[in-house]
Amino acid sequence: MHRPAPGEYTPYFEKYIALVPGTDLLAALEAQIVEIEQLAGTVTAERETYCYANGKWSVREVLGHIIDGERVFGYRVFCISRGETAALPLFEDNAYVAQSSYRRRRLAELAEEFIAVRRSNLLLLGTFSGEDWTRQGTVGTYRVSSRALAFIMAGHAQHHLKGLQEHYGVCMA
Repeated sequence: MHRPAPGEYTPYFEKYIALVPGTDLLAALEAQIVEIEQLAGTVTAERETYCYANGKWSVREVLGHIIDGERVFGYRVFCISRGETAALPLFEDNAYVAQSSYRRRRLAELAEEFIAVRRSNLLLLGTFSGEDWTRQGTVGTYRVSSRALAFIMAGHAQHHLKGLQEHYGVCMA
């Protein structure tokens, strides 16, 4: 598979796409399952509710946001790969986290949920033909390809895993 070309996504998402190594997207998505499993196994119960600054999400909420992103990006990939012509909605991440139960749920449970959603997305992506990957649709007001969305999905998770290491002191074994 080729990496998405700049015309396949809005420049805002370059920061996520750049975090995905190489061109083996499915392997990168699979590897993140292991990272999330390690994360859940290394964070103490007390640390799960830690926020590095006032108004920032807890470790649990960050993982919850990764799950939200996985669902949203996965749905977008699905719709666009199927030729959806209607514009898909944007989502407000802070509002989604605020309305969630992530703060009250154990990290191990959240990791299990992420893995289930990611495996579902991997099963879908594993069936794609060349045309499925390059099909384009609209999210909000911008055009994007299925391929770019799948790379964004991987990069989004990587961005937040990196943030957990840098800002929360979480290390994945």
